[in-house]
Amino acid sequence: MNRVARWFTAPVPLGRVAAFRTLVYLFVAADLVVFTPWVRMHADVPGSLYQPLLIGRLLPLPTPGYVLVTVTFWLLLALSLAAATGRAPRLLGWLVFALYLQWMVVAMSYGKVDHDRFDLLVALAVLPTVGAARHGDPTRSERAGWALRATQLAVVATYFLSTWAKLRFGGLDWLTGATMTRAVLRRGTVFAEWSTHVPHLLVVVQFLIVAFELSTPLVFVLRGRWHWLWVALMYAFHVMVYAAVTISFIPHLVAMTSFLPLEKVRPVVRLRRLLRRRADRPLPAD
Repeated sequence: MNRVARWFTAPVPLGRVAAFRTLVYLFVAADLVVFTPWVRMHADVPGSLYQPLLIGRLLPLPTPGYVLVTVTFWLLLALSLAAATGRAPRLLGWLVFALYLQWMVVAMSYGKVDHDRFDLLVALAVLPTVGAARHGDPTRSERAGWALRATQLAVVATYFLSTWAKLRFGGLDWLTGATMTRAVLRRGTVFAEWSTHVPHLLVVVQFLIVAFELSTPLVFVLRGRWHWLWVALMYAFHVMVYAAVTISFIPHLVAMTSFLPLEKVRPVVRLRRLLRRRADRPLPAD
């Protein structure tokens, strides 16, 4: 096996992919009812307004209607919650991926396309390939490593594709124009409103955004403390964006947890220990 193949399949603990899998499937359920409940409204939209994405034309997928949207919603909600338990990881995983892909085509085929779903869809596509994985299992697996690496590459690709879209549709004017000024004036918060009064500041910010997006592959090069600082910087970037213009990238942030040692986060075990300590605590004397 050559060096590139070893890098793609560097083994990681099965407990890490188990925790990542639970988080991803729980987010899918939350996405349906909390983050994108508006997708269900497409059930009542005339079919003539449906302009499917390329993948919707290639497959081809049916035009959304009341039955399709409603059945997809309830099936996806039930199956994603079931998949979060780790049971039948291949069967449930593939079903969740197929249904969520259908859900995203329904969501994004009416003129609005979000780019923060790409890496989450990649995660859903690769997780079923891992098979069984238990929380806290220290056994290292190349399959688990490949699934997480594929997701990580999709995370970094999201930044590159974002820059490509900026330059493709906005050209150099995206960098030198009033892109951020318009964003702040339209949806800026108290944390960003002051910036419109500082000459050229937001133009500098635009260059810094593109520079950051193009430098994200450093996460694969840096080691030790510097690696974790860079991952923290990636999260901090999105915190600052949300604080400034209330644009969130929650699906992307979920996919980004593929960089974290999630096997160390075991809430069920901690809850059991807490309950055991309380049970063992002596009762107060009368």
